[in-house]
Amino acid sequence: MTVTRPLQGVRVLEIASIVFGPLACQYLGDMGAQVIKLEPPEGDRTRVMGPKRSPKMGSFFLSNNRNKRSIVADLKTPQGREILHALLGQTDVLLHSMRSSAADRLGLGYEALAAQHPRLIYCHVAGYGEDGLYAGRAAYDDIIQAASGLAHLQAVIAGQPRFIPTIVADKISALHAAYAVAMALIQRAQTGLGQQVDVAMFETMAAFNMSEHQWGTTFEPPIAPMGYEPVSSASRRPYKTLDGYLVLLPYNDSDWHRFFALAGCSEVMQDERFATFTARQKNFRLVWDEVERQVARKSNEEWLALLTPEDIPFSVVNSLDDLLHDPHLNSVDFWQIRQHPSEGALRYAKVPIQMSGARTDIARLQPQLGEHTREILLECGFEADRIDPWLEPGGPCHPQLN
Repeated sequence: MTVTRPLQGVRVLEIASIVFGPLACQYLGDMGAQVIKLEPPEGDRTRVMGPKRSPKMGSFFLSNNRNKRSIVADLKTPQGREILHALLGQTDVLLHSMRSSAADRLGLGYEALAAQHPRLIYCHVAGYGEDGLYAGRAAYDDIIQAASGLAHLQAVIAGQPRFIPTIVADKISALHAAYAVAMALIQRAQTGLGQQVDVAMFETMAAFNMSEHQWGTTFEPPIAPMGYEPVSSASRRPYKTLDGYLVLLPYNDSDWHRFFALAGCSEVMQDERFATFTARQKNFRLVWDEVERQVARKSNEEWLALLTPEDIPFSVVNSLDDLLHDPHLNSVDFWQIRQHPSEGALRYAKVPIQMSGARTDIARLQPQLGEHTREILLECGFEADRIDPWLEPGGPCHPQLN
C-alpha cells in the first residue's frame, strides 16, 4: 500500500509573518499540504531573529517555516498583484494575517475572491474578531496574554501580572487555525464550496483560559467565584528534593496510599483530610504541604527508583537543555539532524503526531528568501523572458538579503 500524507494535493498560499500564521501553515505542511510562502522583498520579519549562519535564515524563522517554498513578490506593485492573483488560481487555502482594510485594497477581501474562486478556503488570522469593537487592532503574543487574563493568572505566583515565558498565545492560536482549515477542507469535500474562516487570538485565548477557570460563573447567576483554585494557587509548584526538583501527582486513592507508604508514613492516609478525593480537593494546600515535606527527604535518583515501578504519575523538572538528552525522546528518535543545503546541519523536533495510515514528516527544509520564485512563477504560466526582469535588483521579485 502506498502511504500518502493526509493533506497531500492541498495547495496553501501563506501571506503571513512572525508566528501565528506561519506556524499554522507549517502544521498544514507537516500533514502534506503544498505550502507556498509569499514574502515581501525584505522577507518574513523572523528571518533576522536569532542566531544565523547566513543572511535572512535566523533560528526563529527556521523553527516555524519547514515544509514550504518561498516566493518573493512586492504586492505594492502591479506585477506583484498580478503574481498574487495568478497564485490564487492554483490555491485551495489562502491564509493571511493582513488587516482587512489592507486585504481589500489588494483585492483580497473574501467576497471578491469567493466570486472568482468558489472552492477557496479563506483563512484570516488576526488579533481580534472582525465583528468586534477591537477589530483591526495590532496584537502580538504579549498583548493577548494580557488581554485574555493569562498574564493576570501569574500574579498569584509572581505577586504581579507576568507573561508565561513562551509565545503561548501565538502557538495555541496557530493550532486552532490549522484544525479550522482542516475542518473547512472536509466540509468542502462534502459541499463542493469553500468558505471564510476567521481565527482571532483574543477570542481563542479567552476560551482557552476559561476551560477550567470559568468555574462558578458557568452558571447564571454565578454560584461561586471564577477561578479553579487548585491550579492557580502558589502552592502548586514543583517540590524540592535533596538535589533537584520533582513534580508528583498521585491521582486516585491507591496512588496516594502507595506514595505515603514509599515515603514511610502510611499513617497519613488515616487522617480524614487525606482519606478521600473530595477531602483532598477541599484541603489541597494541606495535602501539598505534606507531600513537599516528604519529597524533600530524598534525592531525585532515590525518588525515581521508588516511583517508577509503582506507576505513580511523576516527572523530574527538566531544563530545556535536558530535553536534548531525555531518554524517552531519544528512544522515539525525537531529535533529527538534517543537512540543509545552505545552513548545514540543523536539529529538528520530530512531528509529534504519528499516524498508522499516513506519513507525517519533514519533506522539505526551510526555504531561503525567494528561493522558489522562478520555479513557482513558471508553474503559474509566466514566460521566462517576462520573469527575468522581475528578479533583477529593483524588480518586484528581487529579495533583499541585507
